[in-house]
Amino acid sequence: MDVLTDKQVIWVGGKGGVGKTTVSSALALLAASRNKKVLLVSTDPAHSLSDAFARHIGDSITRMAPNLDALEIDPDQEVQRHLDQVTSQLKRFTRPEMYGEIERQMRLTRQSPGAQEAALLERIANTIELGQQQYDLVIFDTAPTGHTLRLLSLPEAMAAWTQGLLKANERSEKLGAVLEHLTPKAGRDIDNPFEDPAEYATAGMDPRNKEIAETLLTRQRLLQRTREILQDKKRTALLFVLTPEKLPILETSRAVESLLAEKLPLAGLVVNRILPDSADGSFLAQRRAQERKHLQEIDQRFSQLPLYKLQLQPTDIEGLKGLEQMAKWLELSGL
Repeated sequence: MDVLTDKQVIWVGGKGGVGKTTVSSALALLAASRNKKVLLVSTDPAHSLSDAFARHIGDSITRMAPNLDALEIDPDQEVQRHLDQVTSQLKRFTRPEMYGEIERQMRLTRQSPGAQEAALLERIANTIELGQQQYDLVIFDTAPTGHTLRLLSLPEAMAAWTQGLLKANERSEKLGAVLEHLTPKAGRDIDNPFEDPAEYATAGMDPRNKEIAETLLTRQRLLQRTREILQDKKRTALLFVLTPEKLPILETSRAVESLLAEKLPLAGLVVNRILPDSADGSFLAQRRAQERKHLQEIDQRFSQLPLYKLQLQPTDIEGLKGLEQMAKWLELSGL
């Protein structure tokens, strides 16, 4: 039997407000209770992990429970850290009078489409590498659906990002060759975004160009390894959370279509906050009648996927005890 918590990487996504942070936190506790060493990572700028556990986490690995560590990655800080690194590197290879122009270009780059996702993906790639070395499982609590989909299908954006770095030295014919090698079809080939950079030799380059090329090649190898892990259904699983309401159903339907087209391993859906039969009153009876139709639609639309159903609870789920209780409900749902 394929047990979700036996994977190495799990992504939990969904529309904003459907409870994905609570689900990912409870899932991490469930895995930890099964003697898995787990790293729970938030890539959502809202940083709801701290709210869910009712304690500060931040951008450093923090012990939350036995076998469970957590980390909140700040996307804005990642962009700034990434640009600072690039700026420092470029200044090493240019004349001092060009420093002002480099800084101006970096400020513009910070606002460019895909800049945040590109920087964030590199941090995620490094976090996955860390997870491979120190943890049994890394669980990512991601930003709302659209951001997650961009993050999981970033080859084109990453190719453009690399192209921007290489163009800083576009007069170099040798670096132009590296550019072609790293970004085949200008990054439009989503299924095979990068040829194997290990095949490219930097022999014969002058030290300046060789250092730049090798830095980029190292980065591309890292991203390539990450892409392979994300597409490997034996190691990776994507779990989407939705509630039995019209808009989350429609958004999840589009997400499922995109993920399957990208050949990413979608393991199932968590249907959250289902009204219990014991909920009484005429108002709730009407809500339950409408919800029943939505649940039927979910069963029909997503018949090819496992569905894990959770009831709405009378109070908010927060803190370690609340999340541990939800972990038990997840287990009862079949996870």
